[in-house]
Amino acid sequence: MYDAAFSKCPDYDGGRVYAAVKEAVDAVGGLGWLRPGMTVAVKLNLVSAEKPERAATTHPAVAAAVCRLISERGGVPVCGDSPGGPFASAWLKRVYSACGLDGLPLNRDFSERRVECPEGERLRGFDCTAWLLKADAIVDVCKLKTHGMMGFTAGVKNMFGAVPGTKKPELHFRFREKEAFASALADICAHLRPALTVCDAVDSMDGNGPTSGRPRRTGLVAAAGDPFTLDLCLARYIGLEPLRAPTVAASLRRGLAKESPLVLNEPEPLADFDIPEPGGLLFEGRGGAMGALRSKLLGRLLESRPELESAKCVSCGRCRDVCPASAIEMADSKPLIDRKKCIKCFCCQEFCPAGALHVRRGAVARLLDREVR
Repeated sequence: MYDAAFSKCPDYDGGRVYAAVKEAVDAVGGLGWLRPGMTVAVKLNLVSAEKPERAATTHPAVAAAVCRLISERGGVPVCGDSPGGPFASAWLKRVYSACGLDGLPLNRDFSERRVECPEGERLRGFDCTAWLLKADAIVDVCKLKTHGMMGFTAGVKNMFGAVPGTKKPELHFRFREKEAFASALADICAHLRPALTVCDAVDSMDGNGPTSGRPRRTGLVAAAGDPFTLDLCLARYIGLEPLRAPTVAASLRRGLAKESPLVLNEPEPLADFDIPEPGGLLFEGRGGAMGALRSKLLGRLLESRPELESAKCVSCGRCRDVCPASAIEMADSKPLIDRKKCIKCFCCQEFCPAGALHVRRGAVARLLDREVR
C-alpha cells in the first residue's frame, strides 16, 4: 500500500475522472474503513461562487466520482463546504449552483457547534460546521491552487472550511503570522482527521490564486490516507520547497506528515508553476534576542503584501467587507489599505471578484530573485 498516489487524468470526462480517482484511492488503501450505512462528509473546496472552468473550486466531476465510490460501498455521501460569507441556506445554494454541483447530494444542515481540541498546538477549540461532526467519516476533496498567505492550498488548508465562513476572520486576526496560522490550520485538520484525501489537479491554478489565478491543465488526480502527506507530495510537484510552504513545514515539524512517503506514479516537478512567495523566508530566530531581531527585520524586508491593480478594480467594496483587521477603507471608490493595520492574511486578494488585488513581493525578495536567476 502506498502513502500517496497520482493518476493521470487528461480532462473532466466523467468516466475518465472516475477511473483516475479509483486508481489513486485504491493505491492508498481504498475505502476499506467504510461500512454500509455510514454517512461520509465529502468536504469540497468551494471558496466562492465560481464556475468549474475557473479552476478555483473542486470540479463537480471529481466530487461525483468520490460520491460514486462511497455509494458503491454502501455509504451515504454528503457534499459541502463553508466558504467566506454566511453559513446559510441561501448563500450556499448560490455557491452550489455556480460551482456546478446541482444533482449531487449536498449538505443542507447549516448548524454550528463548538469543539474542544486540547491536543492542539495553537487552537484548543474552534467553532465548526456541525455537518462534518455528525458524519461518521470525512473525505477531504481539495483543489491544487496557489495561495497568497500559505503559498499553496490543498488538503490541509481545505479543512479551514470546517470553520463557518463568518468565523474565519477571527482566526486570521488571532494568528497573524503565517507560521502561527499554519499551525492553527494543522490543529483543525488533525482534530477532524479526514479518513481520505483526494486532490483535483486535473486543472490547477497558479499565479494570483486561490480565485483569480491562471487555470492550467496539469492532468492529475492524487490521493493519500492523510492530507499532511499528500500536501508534502503536492508541494514537491509544483516546485515549492516543502519547508517554504508554511502548512507543510508545520506538518513536518509536528510529525504529522511522512517525511519520505512511498508514492505511486509521483510526477516530475513542474518548472514553471507560478507560486507567490508565502510571506518571505521562514526564519527560526536563532541566536537569542539579536537573532530574533535579525529574523524580524529580514522578514519585513522579504515579506509580501496585497497590492491593488487599480484598472481592474470594480469598486465593489468586497475587500473592505472581508478584511478581518478592518485595514481597508474605500477612498474615491477604490480600496485604501492601512499598512499598519494589515495582517497580510490576503483575504482581500482571495475574495476580490475582479482579481484586482495581487501578492506583491518585497523589494529585497524581488532583487534576490533576479540575482538567483
